[in-house]
Amino acid sequence: MSAQPPVPPHRCGGEFTLIEWIRRRVGSHPRLEVGIGDDAAVLCWPEPERMLVAVDMLVEGVHFDLQQATPEQVGRKALAVNLSDIAAMAGRPVAAVVSLALPRGQDEELGQRLHEGLVGLAEATDVALAGGDTTATDGPLVLSVTVIGAPLPGGPVLRSGARPGDRLLVTGCLGQSRHRHHLEFTPRLAEAGALLDSGGLHALIDISDGLAADLYHVLAESGVGARLRAEDIPLREPEPGREHSPDGRTALAHAISDGEDFELLAAVEPGAAAELIAAPPFATPLADIGEIVEGNSAELLMPDGRIVPLPPLGYEHQLD
Repeated sequence: MSAQPPVPPHRCGGEFTLIEWIRRRVGSHPRLEVGIGDDAAVLCWPEPERMLVAVDMLVEGVHFDLQQATPEQVGRKALAVNLSDIAAMAGRPVAAVVSLALPRGQDEELGQRLHEGLVGLAEATDVALAGGDTTATDGPLVLSVTVIGAPLPGGPVLRSGARPGDRLLVTGCLGQSRHRHHLEFTPRLAEAGALLDSGGLHALIDISDGLAADLYHVLAESGVGARLRAEDIPLREPEPGREHSPDGRTALAHAISDGEDFELLAAVEPGAAAELIAAPPFATPLADIGEIVEGNSAELLMPDGRIVPLPPLGYEHQLD
């Protein structure tokens, strides 16, 4: 691999100074033959030849609030949500490109702090930061990350493979995600690989819009229905002082519809699912919360024995 050229000085501040700082901060990576500093990056691409591509955009006031989150947390989240999508395809991330629209009048420190959070997670997950773009805007801060990955052997795993009889497994805990979890979650890359290694993984999705909403994505793509058991859905403990929901919803309601949990929901062949639950191959909690059934809708078995319809509750961006 050719050495990175020295970074030339630039007489102007603003965009170019920030790009030069990012270039120095990111440095070299074994997968980058040519990195930041040219018109396009040159990647040393691994086998297999197929690639995964995921992109997500974070907008201030919609996905984060800088009065409640640090720039480092926002930068980290911008990469993490894409890594979660790669995990949901049973893949491994290879490289990422970053586009940043900074509000006019913001100094370079904000751009640097955003990238500090992003670079930290990239280093922890061995993702090569290959470049991107920066610009100024009269609107809110916008941060968009595109991640390129490769399917693991036996992958990718799609939403469309669920079969009647499959068990529905979920990693981690759900609900109460908008307080801190959505800024601090760990993308379930290793867990996705272990689920794939079980040999019984039929369908996979990450829970970003809410358990019910994302379950319906799987059901629609697979042409099946589902029955969940309310008492087996793992609930995230609320933070101290937030034990009572301002809107009066229960912990179960939050777990079903909050979104931004970024856990994995997997449809797994019953025998493989039983082995995974009996001897989980990772430290992250793993729960069996129901099964895939014939049909095209979902229902919820309540602790008192009642069966109630489960609509596709969750977060959806309004475009009007």
